[in-house]
Amino acid sequence: MPHRNVILRRSLVTVAVLVVLALVATVVAVVVVTRRPLPSAGGEETIPGLSGTVRVVRDAQGVPDIYASTPEDLFQAQGYVQAQDRFFEMDYRRHVTSGRLAELVGDNPDAIEADKVIRTFGWRHVAEAEWEILDAPTKSYLTAYADGVNAYLDGRAPGDIAFEYTVLGLQVDVDAPEKWDPIDSLAWLKAMAWDLRGNYDDELGRAQAFASIGDVARVNELFPVYPEELNPPILDADQASANLAANPAPALGETADGAGASSTASLYDPEDAGLALAVDSAARAIDAVPVLVGDGEGIGSNSWVVSGALTDTGSPLLANDPHLSLGVPSIWSQVGLHCLTTSAACPFDVSGFSFAGFPGVIIGHNASLAWGITNLGADVTDFFLERTSGATYEVDGAWVDLTTRTETIKVNGGEDIELVIRSTGHGPIVSGVLDLDETGSTPVTGVDGEPVRRSSYEVSLGWTALTPGLTAQAIFAMDTSASAQDIKAAAEYFEVPSQNIIFATVDGHIGYQAPGRIPVRDEVSGAVPSDGTWPRPGWDSRYDWQGWVDPAAMPSVLDPVEGFIVAANQAVGPAGAGPFLALDWDYGYRSERIRDLLETEIEAGRPISVAAMARIQNDTFNPYAEVLVPTLLEQTITNTFDRAGQDLLVGWDYSQDADSAPAAYFAAVWVELLSLTFDDELSDASAPDGGSRWLEVVRTHLDDPTSLWWDDRRTVNVVETRDEIFTQALVKAREQLTKKLGRKADEWEWGKLHRLALQHPVLGGSSIPGVVRGFVNPSPVEMGGGSSIINATGWDASSGSYDVTSGPSMRMVVDLADLDRSTWVVVTGTSGHPASSHYADQLDRWAAGETYSWQFTEKAVTAAGKDTLTLTP
Repeated sequence: MPHRNVILRRSLVTVAVLVVLALVATVVAVVVVTRRPLPSAGGEETIPGLSGTVRVVRDAQGVPDIYASTPEDLFQAQGYVQAQDRFFEMDYRRHVTSGRLAELVGDNPDAIEADKVIRTFGWRHVAEAEWEILDAPTKSYLTAYADGVNAYLDGRAPGDIAFEYTVLGLQVDVDAPEKWDPIDSLAWLKAMAWDLRGNYDDELGRAQAFASIGDVARVNELFPVYPEELNPPILDADQASANLAANPAPALGETADGAGASSTASLYDPEDAGLALAVDSAARAIDAVPVLVGDGEGIGSNSWVVSGALTDTGSPLLANDPHLSLGVPSIWSQVGLHCLTTSAACPFDVSGFSFAGFPGVIIGHNASLAWGITNLGADVTDFFLERTSGATYEVDGAWVDLTTRTETIKVNGGEDIELVIRSTGHGPIVSGVLDLDETGSTPVTGVDGEPVRRSSYEVSLGWTALTPGLTAQAIFAMDTSASAQDIKAAAEYFEVPSQNIIFATVDGHIGYQAPGRIPVRDEVSGAVPSDGTWPRPGWDSRYDWQGWVDPAAMPSVLDPVEGFIVAANQAVGPAGAGPFLALDWDYGYRSERIRDLLETEIEAGRPISVAAMARIQNDTFNPYAEVLVPTLLEQTITNTFDRAGQDLLVGWDYSQDADSAPAAYFAAVWVELLSLTFDDELSDASAPDGGSRWLEVVRTHLDDPTSLWWDDRRTVNVVETRDEIFTQALVKAREQLTKKLGRKADEWEWGKLHRLALQHPVLGGSSIPGVVRGFVNPSPVEMGGGSSIINATGWDASSGSYDVTSGPSMRMVVDLADLDRSTWVVVTGTSGHPASSHYADQLDRWAAGETYSWQFTEKAVTAAGKDTLTLTP
């Protein structure tokens, strides 16, 4: 499935002309317009509703530490400060999450498609239902945050709030922004959950691959079993057994038996055009959702924690770097939140990474405990194939009424759009949302009023996040956690997205906890495997979810004997141990490299330091190269010119640094190898993105030189073998890089190909005039790293580009011996204002793998303070 760029593809074309006329008239006009929204970092402001004085101290990077006497004052000030820095980003996000993007940007096809799909999901409706079930403290925090945002907006014209409103106002009507509502914050959690939802792409990918290949066994070869023997899960067998003994849970959802698996072809019939159209239509709808957190190859994270017995201070160290989509402004908003006196009445003394638009800290530490988060990858979505007829759908031979609702999409400067949303008991029907006629999802008229079974299918989405939950409560519970028991209690609220939580305490404990609302699937011998790896027959209720995994049964570890825990999106536990979480995982090459580096330090007797943790975060060792280069060097290339590329691989240490010539060549070989091997049989929708799954596919076929996959079916009367494909890939890569980087192979550099070009979500596209793009988009930077590398600057091998599509959105290392010795950095800066000195002032340091000191104690914050803003009632 192609990666959808965060940028609206058909950006505001009319703006291109108008902006040139209006903003480039004089340099003076540009300066005035762009600097007008910059907030004051010092002085005194009056905010109605505060119960006491609040102090906001900003450091040299503009990071705010907030000091208040009550939680409500603390979060009201956080709302005020984040509105100062990031309101347009917040407003953009709430328009996306409520399916109202066209109200903001106008009659834009991408915006309208996004609105249709998100309205179909009903994120806003779920958030409204969640509000009703939250506890009173959480509601008070969210309300206080909204009050702070609205206090900043009050009396300010759009152009005084953000430069973007001035630009948008040249094309569409821009009114004063609506007041912030607590539901706006809750809806943002739906976007976070959506982008981190698990294996939906693999599930649709199997069906799409089958449409091309028509052979279940060969499709399964494209989705290999997780290689436990190479890359151990987070929990080893003993730890998983101990968890299971303490919290018995049925390991439901195993693959259907042979009869069920072999009958997959009877349902996924490549001759049934209706099924293929429905699956492709669902995939297209999913792809229409703007990327807000992350999507596609490379989305994941690294985290690990080391016991004090192995560190240079005698206290634990914890590292985390979530791999998400990279844009400007950053996904993360750094902040410190401090009650002047920490007590039960005001329990917050926490610092870390928040989301602009939601109160509290998502990842960070307090005075007692630090925690990091990585995507667990649990299978929390299922696509259900539905047989529909008129206003009904089939269940166990009976016809049941569809649930319908009608919503109106308002288009700024255009006509309203009426959208009829239909749902089954499994969830909303997503196929046909963008192309009703193509998929035949127009209701069918029955005979004599009776419904008639359809000859084609529709696809509905089952997703745990569409059930209202308590994730918002989990944020504040983690912010005030001090022990493993506190983290476990918080994890019971952290329902979506399902994440790995690692933690360490000041008093010396380290641990791991898996949270999440995980569906229980029965083992079914039927038309398709029942483990969630293929879209399921919605007309057979045996495939329906049977409830949720008991939170008490979710895997956890405390103080393991080996003294460290690594959670980097690999499998959580050995197959069949504990509750069934998923079968589709990241294949663990990053996690295994982290383990190797930690074990090297331990075996050498070197105590692990903050600096050592940072070095590991920036490691660029490429496991793909370690697997493939020996075979690549076995190939014979007689032509001296062609062999110049292959010669680069001799003696290469497999590091993908930005200035590496062999890294550039190897990446080009990888692209050609994937194309030559799979393009003849897979559609564009199934094209290899080059991520860890594709490495495992190639690795598992290396010892079979005559596998059918090596043969290029486009060559008539020729059957290629592995070595012929490898040789062709070597030669073609040499040709391609000669065109891109020049004839002298030893002068090639990976960073010349692998660049990060951060883009603004609305004004960063190519149709915007260069003067505006240059203003809102930071200059591209050359990067090392790559896919399935610890320094995980992901790229899509099927896209025709080596550009970075995702990466470490932040890096942090927490020193539990002295929290003021901790370090952190984000990809851009604290501000969302392009004219601010803090818009992208952390970018160069982030790209170089460097960090900033992270002050926590009041003494350290005060010493590092550059500006102080006093907020008074």
